[in-house]
Amino acid sequence: MQTRITKIDRDKPELLEIHCHKISDEVREIIAFVKSRQGQLTGTADERQYEIAVSDVFYIESVDNKTFIYTKNKVYETRQKLYELEEILKEKRFLRVSKSTLLNLMKVSAIKPALNSRFTAELFSGEQVVITRKYVPELKKALKGDK
Repeated sequence: MQTRITKIDRDKPELLEIHCHKISDEVREIIAFVKSRQGQLTGTADERQYEIAVSDVFYIESVDNKTFIYTKNKVYETRQKLYELEEILKEKRFLRVSKSTLLNLMKVSAIKPALNSRFTAELFSGEQVVITRKYVPELKKALKGDK
């Protein structure tokens, strides 16, 4: 497969165009990756509101009826509920890994077995997120590309 990149002026919209003989698994994977990098979430930190690129989010967690968005260097609070974010992010390589956590699979550097049929996801930020046993089958499907 050949690739070609053309720089354009800032006033023109960016466009990704794929020319292919058929829509193969490889093409679907490229499309899924591009879609996973698009979008923004809104969060609050230091009494200011921010737009957070989905591609910057490592994981999202609900604690004491509050929902937090974790990036590499900052934590934001959002008014959205975890189930709402799960629906918004389902096509963007995010996966529920516990009752209170959504994980960005694009930010996982390693997955290791832990106690009681759990797993631990090590993130590129150095943090670790527990994957409870109830969600392990979905994780395996997602990693195989079945999701």
